[in-house]
Amino acid sequence: MVKQFLKYAVPSALAMFVSSLYTVIDGIFVGQGVGSSALAAVNIVLPFTVMLFGMASMLAVGGGALVSKNVGAGDVDKAINIFRQVFKFLLIISGIITVICVVFTGPIVKLLGSTENLHELAVEYLRYYGIFCIPNLIGIVLNSFVRNDNKPKLAMVSTIAGAVTNIILDYLFIFTFGLGIKGAAIATGLGQIITVVILLPHFIQKKGNLSFGNVKLEKESIKEFCVIGIPSFLSQASFSVIVLLHNLTLARFVGEIGISAYSIINYITTNAYMVLLGLTFGAQPLISFNFGKKDEKKMLGYYKINCISSILVTAAFTFVCYVFGRELIGIFTNDASIVELTYTGLRIAILGYFIAGLNLNTVVYYQAIEMPRFSNMICIFRSVVFLPVCLIILAKLFGITGIWAGVLSAEVVTLIVMLFIANIRSCTTKAIGE
Repeated sequence: MVKQFLKYAVPSALAMFVSSLYTVIDGIFVGQGVGSSALAAVNIVLPFTVMLFGMASMLAVGGGALVSKNVGAGDVDKAINIFRQVFKFLLIISGIITVICVVFTGPIVKLLGSTENLHELAVEYLRYYGIFCIPNLIGIVLNSFVRNDNKPKLAMVSTIAGAVTNIILDYLFIFTFGLGIKGAAIATGLGQIITVVILLPHFIQKKGNLSFGNVKLEKESIKEFCVIGIPSFLSQASFSVIVLLHNLTLARFVGEIGISAYSIINYITTNAYMVLLGLTFGAQPLISFNFGKKDEKKMLGYYKINCISSILVTAAFTFVCYVFGRELIGIFTNDASIVELTYTGLRIAILGYFIAGLNLNTVVYYQAIEMPRFSNMICIFRSVVFLPVCLIILAKLFGITGIWAGVLSAEVVTLIVMLFIANIRSCTTKAIGE
């Protein structure tokens, strides 16, 4: 089981790490090539871009879980139909989102809590990012389906190729052509186009079970994969809420220097989050496939391996942040006050990922066994219910140190509450029995 898990999880985690790494490099280029204000502006837009990632993840995980389950149950035709339903629905949704991003950029940025000084930069970044919504969303979804179609290495290659393209274009657009913050957004979009181009032949040339084809959208199918996938959307939405609440709280208690520090923390800790997400994405096809075969032992086994892996990965990232934290932060900014403020926050923030990884694994597991209500509860608890309370109380008691500890506290409370509400083993038995 460990070997099979590593076959799927390692390429997925590696791809996510490289993907997050180009986000970090993007931040370095923006910070050094445009300035700290541009870093803060990108962080203002981050909740919205993460929401888009969440929407794509909803379709990818919801549809992918059903595809793997039906392949495991021997119904390949149904798996193909689900894939085609998801893809057609995605094309429609991504087209609508593109129009909204381009036309209503100003109001969106204002809604995200932009300050007057950051407004123009944030608008410029989001408008150019929005132009590439279609390839951005399609790349995420097709990547997941390739993994569910037994090609985890192809998913990894496509993601890494897109990331490398993004890094090269980032440097050219920001430093060589002087395009500023919009250059970073354009580079991201073109990188995703490369990812899509690499993935398309798998489906066009029918190299696996899944292939493109015209289908009539069915309300029941859309409802099914959306209901299962909603926790993935909520997981990303909760991250958006976390960023938004931190931005608002920091703006109130600390000011723009706090937002700049938090943006750097996000750039660094996003690596940990994306690797943890990669592990869950790697485990999901295996859990879903064995759910279709009704193999409870393997389902729980993959969940346990995933949890152990997430703890080990977080421990490695924590070590790096504690030992090399100042050096990492110094890559983004030369401002000594921001460096010290960020380092203090980083050492506290990274600890939250020990628990966040376990919560994330549980979210995806409940999706894979088609019990999304528990996944939804975890997502809502960790961001909408407990985080605001933790931030407000801790900020008043401990100032900015309390703000940095908000996520850790919310994740711990969520884990404890869920242990009382649901039991993984009994839920698995019930799901297979149904």
